[in-house]
Amino acid sequence: MLSPANGEQIHLVNYVEDYLDSIESLPFDLQRNVSLMREIDAKYQEILKELDEYYERFKREADGAQKRRALHCIQRALIRSQELGDEKIQLVSQMVELVENRARQVDSHVELLEAHQEAADATGHSKAGQDKSRNEAVAQAEKPNNKRSRRQRNNENRENAANNHDHDDATSGTPREKKAKASKKKKRSKAKAEREASPADLPIDPNEPTYCLCNQVSYGEMIGCDNDECPIEWFHFSCVGLSHKPKGKWYCPKCRGESEKTMDKALEKSKRERAYNRHEL
Repeated sequence: MLSPANGEQIHLVNYVEDYLDSIESLPFDLQRNVSLMREIDAKYQEILKELDEYYERFKREADGAQKRRALHCIQRALIRSQELGDEKIQLVSQMVELVENRARQVDSHVELLEAHQEAADATGHSKAGQDKSRNEAVAQAEKPNNKRSRRQRNNENRENAANNHDHDDATSGTPREKKAKASKKKKRSKAKAEREASPADLPIDPNEPTYCLCNQVSYGEMIGCDNDECPIEWFHFSCVGLSHKPKGKWYCPKCRGESEKTMDKALEKSKRERAYNRHEL
């Protein structure tokens, strides 16, 4: 089986040979027609001389019969010259056809060569893509295993360290020290939870909409205001002093105002405005 490189070389050699055959034979064919055209030109020059002689004879002769004979010779010479002109035109047409045929042959050889090269390139790219995909698949298959093993080792190390630390705390120290350590541990856990809930470390998209009284992006647990006319709509639990979602309807500080009555008046006013607008429409 031929390799792609050897096959491409063979096609290139065939193309060069066909090209040379088409081009090398062209000058000989054209030269033969050019020689025939020169022969026609020579015959045409002889006919022109005969025409001059017949014309002079036609002018000199006084006899009507001789004049008619000279005129007949002139007519035959003109017919012969026209035939030579037709032959010359035919030779020129053959020369044009020869050149066009050679040009078409060369174009067809070029198209075949380009098609073969494109097929070879596509095969090479496909093989390279398959190799790349196979290598990426192998790398992806190995990568999770490495991550999992490394994560397992880290977890085991942390568990061992925590067990050793707890064992040391249990075997050494007074109950007061243990209580103080537990309190510190609880405070650290609370601070860590607050840091995780804070959006300060989160990447912020400048096009992302903001909510709440703090004018920050959405994060953590949020609650929606039940006022349909609320301009803010959503609020963070920590910003409105909530730890869990209350029962029933909930209104934000802006919609609620200083008291529930203020909120009820605002809601009634907005309802009257909406009813008036519907009536106008």
